[in-house]
Amino acid sequence: MDKKLFGQDLQGGKFYITAAIPYVNAKPHVGHALEFVQTDTIARYHKLLGEKVTTLCGADENALKNVQAAQKANIPVQKFVDKNAESFRKLAINLDVNFDIWQKGSNKKTHFPSTQKLWQLCQHDIYKKKYQGLYCLGCELFYSPEELDKNGECFEHPGKKLEKVSEENYFFRLSKYQNQLKKIILSDEVRIIPEKRKNEALAFIEKGLEDISVSRSNKRARNWGVPVPGDESQRIYVWFDALNIYQSGIGFGWNEEKYKKLWPADVHVIGKGILRFHAIYWLAFLLSAGLKLPKSIFVHDYFTVNGQKMSKSLGNVIDPAQMIKKYGTDALRYYFLAKFSPFNDGDFSEEKLVQVYNADLANGLGNLAARVAKLCEISKISLDKKAKPSLYKKVEKALKEYRFDKALESIWENIAKLDKEIEEYKLWENTKKKKDIIRKIIYEILRIAFNLRPFLPSISWKIERKFTAPEIKSGKALFPRIK
Repeated sequence: MDKKLFGQDLQGGKFYITAAIPYVNAKPHVGHALEFVQTDTIARYHKLLGEKVTTLCGADENALKNVQAAQKANIPVQKFVDKNAESFRKLAINLDVNFDIWQKGSNKKTHFPSTQKLWQLCQHDIYKKKYQGLYCLGCELFYSPEELDKNGECFEHPGKKLEKVSEENYFFRLSKYQNQLKKIILSDEVRIIPEKRKNEALAFIEKGLEDISVSRSNKRARNWGVPVPGDESQRIYVWFDALNIYQSGIGFGWNEEKYKKLWPADVHVIGKGILRFHAIYWLAFLLSAGLKLPKSIFVHDYFTVNGQKMSKSLGNVIDPAQMIKKYGTDALRYYFLAKFSPFNDGDFSEEKLVQVYNADLANGLGNLAARVAKLCEISKISLDKKAKPSLYKKVEKALKEYRFDKALESIWENIAKLDKEIEEYKLWENTKKKKDIIRKIIYEILRIAFNLRPFLPSISWKIERKFTAPEIKSGKALFPRIK
């Protein structure tokens, strides 16, 4: 197996991967499910390589939008964020996504002291001043007029007017790190994938970096969030706080031994809308604090619905919990990974999901597994358990480039090839004379299952269990056809 993945040398050591920390001002939508599955697929691949993998996600709870949403719902903020955070955690579980660490931004025992420690390490780059600007609550970010669309609105949240804010805050000297950040990104010291996102980050730097506000007044924050050390009148800016979840969850500020074993992150998995925060702000905070930088940032594009970005105001938000209930975890995972390029927006369609399920899962993988099981049942053949399946080279190559869709396309080519062999050899006739060919077919379906481990873990396990049993029986269909 190739020991070089995502540009890094692998020697069976640690691999620490994070998914973006979602805001919990509302329940998760299908875009969150996509990122969870992508993160899990990368993590499971590294486990196949013998890496000691640690995965982290959690809940971004200290945002102003969470406070406002809780007030609107007339629910105490802590109760509100706890309820929504749990819906994200349960979504991950229902998607067969394993997060080893789930770190909440409201955790006063670990996250608060960790974030205050980061602040103190950056203190030499932090100063206080009065400021007036346009604030996007959706992004939790101040924008200059030049960064807005023709209607004076944020590109990420069209249709929402920005709030004019004037107050005294603490600022971070982001401008100080302009040249250093440019060098780090250009040299791939922190690798940004794909290249177009690397260029986007560089273009943002080229425009000139300005110092950024890193605190909010207690009045505007409604006394919610991590207090600024030494100034109880201010709360730490949500992005300074939320980005630190990647560190606070693994011991920074409360378990240094654990932190040193796992940090830096090998890869942050994020959506394109939060590139600035990860490729510019986060790296600058870490540089200021004298801490190690993450090794890479994988940036995926979005789901759209009928060509439009999902939003509550448009009423086109898709609930992944309902999709799982209707079609099952494997159907959703396969659709996400096989039918969308990670590097382009893709239009989510329930109708298309059903078509893909029937064509690729029911008629493809499911039908092949049923045919091979029937052959084994008729011929009473089982596989030599010494046989060790391996990954297809095309699958490895595709995963190195984060092309989950290309990897699955390659696996399905092998499914079609195996189906063709069964037809060509007419294996259902005179099975006793064709035992060697049937054994080869069993081995090949086990190899397909092995290659599916990162993508469809529960189905790959079912196939492996079925075809390594002492007596192979056909049993129930893996994917009953949807009518």
